[in-house]
Amino acid sequence: MNLSRREFLRILGFASAAGLLPGMASATTGSPDIYNIDHSGDIRLMHITDTHAQLMPIYYREPSMNLGLGQAFGRPPHLVTESLLKYYDIAPGTPLAHAYTAINYAESAQRFGKVGGFAHLKTLVDRMRSEFGASKTLLLDGGDTWQGSGTAFWNRGMDMVEACNLLGVDVMTGHWEFTYLEEEVLKNLAAFKGDFVAQNIKVKEEALFSGAKAFDENSGHAFRPYVVKTLGNHRVAIIGQAFPYTPIANPARFIPNWTFGINAADMQQLVDSVRAKEKPDAVVLISHNGMDVDIKMGQVVSGIDVIFGGHTHDGVPQPFVVKNAKGRTLVTNAGSNGKFLGVIDLKLGNGGVKGYSYKLLPVFSNELSAHKEMQAFIDKTRAPYLQKLQEPLATAGTLLYRRGNFDGPFDQLICDALRKRNDAQISLSPGFRWGTTILPGQTITMEHVLDQTCMTYPETYVRDMTGQQIKEILEDVADNLFNLDPFYQQGGDMVRTGGMSYRIDPTATMGKRIDNMRLENGELIEASKNYRVAGWATVGAKSPGEPVWDTVAAYLKDKKVVEVKKLNTPELKGIGSNPGIDLF
Repeated sequence: MNLSRREFLRILGFASAAGLLPGMASATTGSPDIYNIDHSGDIRLMHITDTHAQLMPIYYREPSMNLGLGQAFGRPPHLVTESLLKYYDIAPGTPLAHAYTAINYAESAQRFGKVGGFAHLKTLVDRMRSEFGASKTLLLDGGDTWQGSGTAFWNRGMDMVEACNLLGVDVMTGHWEFTYLEEEVLKNLAAFKGDFVAQNIKVKEEALFSGAKAFDENSGHAFRPYVVKTLGNHRVAIIGQAFPYTPIANPARFIPNWTFGINAADMQQLVDSVRAKEKPDAVVLISHNGMDVDIKMGQVVSGIDVIFGGHTHDGVPQPFVVKNAKGRTLVTNAGSNGKFLGVIDLKLGNGGVKGYSYKLLPVFSNELSAHKEMQAFIDKTRAPYLQKLQEPLATAGTLLYRRGNFDGPFDQLICDALRKRNDAQISLSPGFRWGTTILPGQTITMEHVLDQTCMTYPETYVRDMTGQQIKEILEDVADNLFNLDPFYQQGGDMVRTGGMSYRIDPTATMGKRIDNMRLENGELIEASKNYRVAGWATVGAKSPGEPVWDTVAAYLKDKKVVEVKKLNTPELKGIGSNPGIDLF
C-alpha cells in the first residue's frame, strides 16, 4: 500500500504522541517531543481550568495587551509577546512561543494547527498519569467548565460533567457553573464522579431556616471546603476557592441561596485547621480568583504550598513564587479553552514541599492522537446538534479573536451587529475572555458564534442612557480591571464599545479614568443628553430582546464576508512603556 506524504506524517505524529517513537521529532513542528518530561518528585498534580465547554480542537490567540499596574507592572501574568518570551527564556518561532503569545498568530496557527479538544487532552492526561504512576497522580479542574458552547447550553452543562468523568477529573471548583439554576448545579454535581470543593460559598441563614441544604449546617458551607487525597505514601489536602464575585459579575437570581467572597481570613483559619487536623504532606488550593488575586492570597495567607489558579485565562509557563510569613507559595495559571495542561511534580518531606518541577504543556491536537472513547462520546454528544452547529454564516476576511484589555475583532463584530440590528447610536458588549479564534478565510459557523456568546442570560436590550450613565458604566468596569488592590478586581476585560470612542487613564482613581467620550462622528457625548444604546448580558432583571447569537448570526448572513479592520480602541493615557502591551 502506498501512503501519501500527508498520511505518512499523520501516522508519525500519532506514534510520537503515543510515546511509540521516543525522542523522535514532532511531525508537525519539527521540534523534540515536548511531552517527554522528566519524572521527578513523589507526587504529580495536573491542572486544567477555564475550558469553557470546548470539546473540540480550536484556535485561541493569546493577548497582545494585558496591562499590569502598580506591583503587577512587569510581573506575570502581565507580560505579552516578546516580553513574555524574554522573561521565560523561550525561543521565538518555536511551538511554545506560538502557544504562549500572539506573535504572527495567523501564520503560526496554520503551521502548528489547532489546540485543545477533550479527546486529545485525554490522551495527554492518560500519558502523564501512566508515565508517573496513576496512584500518585491527581487531575484538578479550576472551573468554568460547564459553559461556553452550544452543546453545554443545550445540555445545561451535563455533557461537560460526563466529559470530565471520562477525562478523570478528581477535584474541581467553579464559577460559570453557577450561571445555571441552583437545582441544575446540584443535579450536575450529583453526577460528577470527583469532588467539588469551595471554602468560600456559604448558605444564607434565611435560606437554611427555609430548608436549603448545606454540606455543613454548623459552618454554613454549601459545599465541601476541602478534601484529602492519599497519593502513594503521601497525603495531600486540596482546598477549593470558587470565583468570589459570582453574584455580582453574574446574575444572583440563579443562585439566590448562596453567598460568595474572597474570605482570606476564613482561608487562613481553614489552612491552619487542615494542617493541624489532617497532617498533610502538602496543602494546595484550586482557585478561581484570577492570578493577581491569587498572588495577594499567597502573600496574606500562609501555609498553602501551591495555588492552581484560573479565571483570568493566563497561560503562565512557570509558577510565580510568592513569599509569606511562613515560607513561600507557588502560584500557577493554566490558560483556557483546553489549550494547556499544567503538570507539577512535588518532592515531599517532613510535612512540606521540598522541591518542584513544572511544565505548562500546550495541547497540540496535531501532535496528540484523539482518545477513542472520548472522541466517541464527543461525537455522540454533538450529533443531535451538528446541523445547527455547522450552519455557515459568513467568511472571515480578517483574523477574528476576543482576548485583549480593551478590544477584539469579534467583540467589534458583536458591537456592530447590536447597533445595526437595533438602530442604536452606541453598543456595549461585556469584555469576556472566553471565545475562540477564527483564521482569515475560515467559514464562520453558528458554532463559532455560540463559542463567543453562549450563556444562560444572552438576551439583548436597547434603551436610552444619558452620557453620564455611559461614563459610569465605563468607570465601574475600568475599576474592576485596574484597581491597584487585587482583592477589588473581578477579572475579565474592559467593556467593548461600538459607535463611540473615549480616552482612559488606567493609572487614575475610580471616577477619574474616563474622559473625551465621543460619537463616531466626533460629536462630544454630553452628560445630560440621552443616547440610544444596545447591549446584552444584563446581570439584573432579564432583558426583553432576542438572544445575542441570533443578532450576530443575522448580521453575519447579511455581511457574507467580514473584515474587521478598525477597532474601537480607546486612547490610552498614563501607561508609558509597559511590557503588558504590544500593538504590533
